[in-house]
Amino acid sequence: MDQDTATDAPTRPIPASLAGSPVACALGALPTAGVAVEAPPAVPCAAHAPPAFAALDLGTNNCRLLIGAPAAGGFRVVDSFSRIVRLGEGLAASGRLADAAMDRALLALAACAEKLGRRPIRGFAAVATEACRRASNGAAFLARVAAETGIRPRIITAREEAELAMESCAPLIEEADRRVLLFDIGGGSTEIAWVRVAHRPGRHATHHHHTDVQLIGTVSLPLGVVTLAERAGLSCFTQAGFEAVVDEVAGQLAAFDAVHSIGREIRLGGVRLIGTSGTVTTLAGVVLALPRYRRPLVDGRTLDADAADQALGDLFALGREGLAAHPCVGPERVEFVLPGCAIYAAIRRIWPVPTLTVADRGLREGMLLRMMRGERGGNHGPSRRG
Repeated sequence: MDQDTATDAPTRPIPASLAGSPVACALGALPTAGVAVEAPPAVPCAAHAPPAFAALDLGTNNCRLLIGAPAAGGFRVVDSFSRIVRLGEGLAASGRLADAAMDRALLALAACAEKLGRRPIRGFAAVATEACRRASNGAAFLARVAAETGIRPRIITAREEAELAMESCAPLIEEADRRVLLFDIGGGSTEIAWVRVAHRPGRHATHHHHTDVQLIGTVSLPLGVVTLAERAGLSCFTQAGFEAVVDEVAGQLAAFDAVHSIGREIRLGGVRLIGTSGTVTTLAGVVLALPRYRRPLVDGRTLDADAADQALGDLFALGREGLAAHPCVGPERVEFVLPGCAIYAAIRRIWPVPTLTVADRGLREGMLLRMMRGERGGNHGPSRRG
């Protein structure tokens, strides 16, 4: 599951939606950006184009695009796109991506290509995760994506997923933190990262401190909201079925805990638990009693873990109809919420950290920050100034 599979679809002419556009110039000039498309040489890039970067994440459940421009302390969002595509639908049973799932993903990717063609893009990176890693026809599907959209997502390992998530979440670390336990509940897998934090003073007394992070270890569980919804989705609406999933996930987490003595570190203090997934953002929306989901009110918010547990209980009590009507869930996500909550409950059981920091950010943000740092000439891993 963690094998880093390279896609070697041939470079093809870009589609009509991108031909002659500034993004074609940007992509053609960036062979290391995880994308290979052929740009018409006669069309120059806009001379005074703003420095925008774009990142695309093709996951098991969602296709997401984020376009950002460098700004003080990170970047500002220029445009974004997100669509539920269920690329991994049926994958656990068949080992292959289904035709209907690939068609849905291709429609979303075509929409992303159109967005990319509307503005100058200085750098672009696209990745594919668990569904394409596991599927026997994953590489063939990505070759079709390249042929039909001009976008060439690179299949990344579970470890690189964790690294990109940590890159995006590094600004949420505070000076009192010694360790970070980061989890990302995805569609086809759940990634856990155990991270060492080091704080360095600035060069002068007036400078802020710097925070460096080092990945100690990762584990990727082949359990995500899509795989669990297909296998145990209906049973998650019963107490016994929900607890059975919690027990299964907790059993797999216990081995990782034993290797790294995470429970002991938690008892010593200074461990921050960060969650980056639709599950934890939904829990935050319930805790905050939001009439509709609003990212600025959720991203970076630290919740009391007991309040998050109560929100989980409230969601479970709603049942299917109540979840479909909830403003932070909705009918499209109703079957995924409780499987995700069961994974979170297992994480809480094994690692009872008293607070939960909620991150509405992930791979796309990590890719953008990495590209922007690379252009500035920085070669180290994620760091932040506090």
